[in-house]
Amino acid sequence: MSQMTSLLRWLHPATVPPKLRGWVIPLAGLFLWWAAYRFQWTDSQFFVPISKVLETGLHMTQGGEIFIALGASLYRMLLGFAFGSLLGLAVGTLLGVSRLAERMVGPSFHTVKQVSLFAWIPLISLWFGLGDLAKIAFLSLAAFFPVVLNTFEGIRSVAREHVEVARIFAYSRWQLFAKVVLPSAAPSIFTGIYLALIYAWLATLGAEYLLTSGVGIGNLLTDGREHFWMDQVLLGIVVVGIVGFVLNWTASKVEARLLRWRSAQTAQF
Repeated sequence: MSQMTSLLRWLHPATVPPKLRGWVIPLAGLFLWWAAYRFQWTDSQFFVPISKVLETGLHMTQGGEIFIALGASLYRMLLGFAFGSLLGLAVGTLLGVSRLAERMVGPSFHTVKQVSLFAWIPLISLWFGLGDLAKIAFLSLAAFFPVVLNTFEGIRSVAREHVEVARIFAYSRWQLFAKVVLPSAAPSIFTGIYLALIYAWLATLGAEYLLTSGVGIGNLLTDGREHFWMDQVLLGIVVVGIVGFVLNWTASKVEARLLRWRSAQTAQF
């Protein structure tokens, strides 16, 4: 117990350098996972020691199963994210720049967006089957709505004063959009794309779980549940969390790099 007490004291936020404090909760969780079996706090068959999960991960890595499943999931996710985001940018831009389009399409769009994402699965499965095409369509839908909403809001939130100045300088419609509207709306648009990426990854697991044809991380979790392979289930959860973290970190770095000009402008004032 003295070792456990000293380790918990070492993991206390006050004793951890600021740059490493984000690791406190994950390390504490891993420690409690290890301690649950080390000190025999549980003997449930639905929970396995961390060493068993690591062993399964090593075995599936050497055999290539984990890479095949992860590659299939990321392939579907990226395709669905790309299709949904591109269509969302087009629709959001149209609604943002055209009052007529907003009046004609807006009410229908705002009605459809209230439908739960997973409520579309029965219809998608009838139209596209249970294969990759159905999953990509579902993921495109998951990415579509946040991009439309944030693109629309970003364009409509452009300051009227900026538009008036552009008109004084006799900007064409294209110049107005490219030099005034798009830069002003860029942060909101990137927020929508960032949300679309996260939603697409989360929806990937749901699509693979409910549309069970094929391989993927979701199917890996399903197989583990059906056969009571808890080491495989927990391994899948760990992989999902790691991939989600990497996607979130990558998206934030890309956004910061592409929008660094805004920080430079802010610093000037």
